[in-house]
Parts: sequence; C-alpha cells; structure tokens
Amino acid sequence: MIRSIILFAFLGFAIVFLLPWLILWTLIAKTPDVMYRTAMKAIRMVLRLISVRVHVEGLENIPLDVCIFAANHISTIDPMAFIPAIPRRVAILVKQELFRIPLFGAAMKAAQFVPVDRSDRDAAAASLDLSIQRLKQGTSFAIYPEGTRSPDGRLRPLKKGAFIMAVGAGVPIVPVSIVGAQKIMQKGSLKVSAGDIIVRFRPPVEGAAYTDETRDALRQRIEALIAAGLPEEQQPSPKVG
Repeated sequence: MIRSIILFAFLGFAIVFLLPWLILWTLIAKTPDVMYRTAMKAIRMVLRLISVRVHVEGLENIPLDVCIFAANHISTIDPMAFIPAIPRRVAILVKQELFRIPLFGAAMKAAQFVPVDRSDRDAAAASLDLSIQRLKQGTSFAIYPEGTRSPDGRLRPLKKGAFIMAVGAGVPIVPVSIVGAQKIMQKGSLKVSAGDIIVRFRPPVEGAAYTDETRDALRQRIEALIAAGLPEEQQPSPKVG
C-alpha cells in the first residue's frame, strides 16, 4: 500500500498547494499551457516514484495537425500514462460531477476540458457541439470511446461520441492501445502495484473521409486498430453464437 499512499499524498499536496498558483497564473497569462505542462511533469515524476514505468510507442503515427486520440480504458491510473504521453496539450471530455470539486474543477475549466452529462441527452449533445467547435479552433482531444473503464481489461464496444466529433470537425482519429494498466491498479481497488504500462499510438484514420451515414464504419475501423495493438488477454470478449 506504500505506493498508493505516495500517489494519493502527492496528488493531494499538488491540488492543495500547487494548483491554486497555477490557476492564478493561467488567469493572468490567459493560457493554460504552463499549468498543463507542470501537471504533466508532476504526473511523470510521481509515476517514477511509485515504480510505474511508461513505454511509449508509435509517436511517428501522430499527425502534425489537430486530431482526436481514442484509447481503451482499463484502469484509474491509465490516464496518468496516456495523457502525458501525448506530445501536445489536449482537452478531455470529463464527467460533469468532477467539475464541482473545488480547485480541481476550476483547473479543468481553465484547461478547456468539456463537461459531459450522460444522463441528459440534450446536454450531452451540447458537449459534443462544443468539442467540435474547439477541434475546429485547433484543440486536440483525448477520449475514451468505451465510455467507462473495462471491468476485466478487455476492449469493450466503442460508443459514437468520438466519431461524431471526428466527422463533424473533419479531423483524424489516432487509435491508442493501452497495455498493462489493469495490472497496476485494478478497477474498484486503491492498491497500486509496480510495473509497466505501454501506450501504443496506432496509425491515424481520417475523419474527413467519412460522413454521418458512414460513421459506423469509422467506429469499426478504430475499434479494430485499438484491438490490434492489444495483447490476447485484452482483446474483446469472443462473441458467442
């Protein structure tokens, strides 16, 4: 449990003592870049402290222009490996409830993260519209298109939100295969184990090549590319029948 204590103590210290100054600087400078870079460096440092090693593959597959990074989601800790591995600032779709957390919510607003209320269809649609607008303005996004963490580490069917965004903004999607994070921190557990996580960037697929009518083909293509970068134990469950 010592790794768990180090991780949560570090995050708590950063939120209480460092984040307010970063938010203040963001408001003065009118850009979240310093806050974002500092957060990514802090996350990389704490992962090293708890002996979680992140291996990044396929950086050459990342387009120079705006894109959507779509990854499988297998652990509470995998965002700490995934987001810092992306060599640019990205926005994220985040549950609306998290925006209510003091300081943390203010930081996410300053970083232009987009709140999502999945219980309200109109609100969810508005979040997608805002995300498309920000993509067109030059902000890349990191998304978990499964919608939630996998309970067993296997890739689950992808939901349509990321593909509505890609087609609507005409930007490429970079499939991302995250390997091994479920062994570091299992769903429903606070225990953190030492080990390795692989963040594997797969070849991009052009969203502009698809339409609303062919959007499901894009979803299937991205799902296949993510799956191709995963080991056997993380492959989608075999279909029965």
